[in-house]
Amino acid sequence: MTDHSANWHDFLAPKYWGSWLLIALLRIIALLPFRLGLALGAVFGRILYHLLTSRRHIVEVNVRLCFAEQSEQQQRQFCKDIFRANGIGLVETAWAYWGDMQAFRDRTTVIGAELVTEALAQGKGLIVLGAHFSTLDLGGVLFGCYGIKANFVYRRHNNPLMEYMITRKRSRFSTVIERKKFRQMIRCLRNNESIWYAPDQDFGRKSAVYVPFFGHPAATIVGTSKMVRLNNSPILMVSHHRRADNSGYIIEMSKVPGFPSGDETRDAAIVNSTIEREIRKYPEQYMWVHRRFKTQPDGKHKLYR
Repeated sequence: MTDHSANWHDFLAPKYWGSWLLIALLRIIALLPFRLGLALGAVFGRILYHLLTSRRHIVEVNVRLCFAEQSEQQQRQFCKDIFRANGIGLVETAWAYWGDMQAFRDRTTVIGAELVTEALAQGKGLIVLGAHFSTLDLGGVLFGCYGIKANFVYRRHNNPLMEYMITRKRSRFSTVIERKKFRQMIRCLRNNESIWYAPDQDFGRKSAVYVPFFGHPAATIVGTSKMVRLNNSPILMVSHHRRADNSGYIIEMSKVPGFPSGDETRDAAIVNSTIEREIRKYPEQYMWVHRRFKTQPDGKHKLYR
């Protein structure tokens, strides 16, 4: 069953009741005013820090690897800050799916929008290099609010109901493309459309090279290079962050220096360093809950045991 053929009536079985409860909760949360929503999200983060022990372990491993210069106390606090940011991200997802986007547009500063105009003027489409920030879905909405519509590449959710709901709600502000549909991505680029593509997760050894990410080898897919090579499309980095004072958001488009280089491994290293540069601006707002280093070059090191 695909998200195109499914209907909500297909998900009435008891096994989906927990998911429906979560969806109902998000729908209610979407009604919250801005300040109250941020406060509630922070509370969610504190609760999840204590409840999701396996995810907390993943975050702790990532922080030890990527921020070794921090003291043990600083790392512990940083982990709590990460859960807080991701808790707020749940509220922001609810706003992205059901909220009034005009209110968020008024709270958002866009940097580098002219780079998008210049890139699309070449007529070869645009690859928007993204990353999994906690503001993921809200960032996509805000990106579209400024007339910069992108086709979003995503990984299919394992839960069919959540797959149905997520693709349906993301279609509110974008066309969504499953990450394996490479030909559809190329067609979009040849139609001079934008493709949002985030290669910052570990999908295993296939079609990946090992290049540094925060100083550690990370399996990094080379699809970005392939898309550029097939259509000679320009590429821009996009980051989206919540301001430190929680007053609103920043969306920033920037160039990816030296890309493409003509070598896929070098390109992957450039991609990782570019994403790392943007993460370091607001490091707690990145989704460190993912096992970014689960596939190691020797196949033996199990960092998340």
